[in-house]
Amino acid sequence: MLDTSGSMQRGARLALAKGYTARLIEQAARAGEHVALLAFGGQGVQLLLPPGPARASGAGRVRPLAGGGGTPLAAALAQADRLAAQALRRGVGGACLWLLTDGRTLASPPAPQIAQQVIVDFDDPLRPAGRCPAWAAAWGADYRLPA
Repeated sequence: MLDTSGSMQRGARLALAKGYTARLIEQAARAGEHVALLAFGGQGVQLLLPPGPARASGAGRVRPLAGGGGTPLAAALAQADRLAAQALRRGVGGACLWLLTDGRTLASPPAPQIAQQVIVDFDDPLRPAGRCPAWAAAWGADYRLPA
């Protein structure tokens, strides 16, 4: 899940997050894993890569993304839960949710139903809102800063 909201445009956070997302897709392709990619921002929740085997070419879907608008995080999490449930019914288990965001939303998102979660925090390091580490603690998710 890639946050493309307006706040991600500040300080080149969206560009960094898109590069991180592209690397994750490329790594998944090398490992023979399945992926799906949701982007969420002012355009709502968009399914950019439907669930299926990862392809390195899928990283190209990330590069042209623009940012803007609000942060429909709860809707994106609900969509991710639905996709994971569908994959489980098809026999593709072991879903892991990667949430790449700056956490700049007033919403208090519910914990995803997906058992394994990773939150990559693209917040402003000089003035952090602190939402990503709080969500990670509440959800039992792995918390990371972008490298």
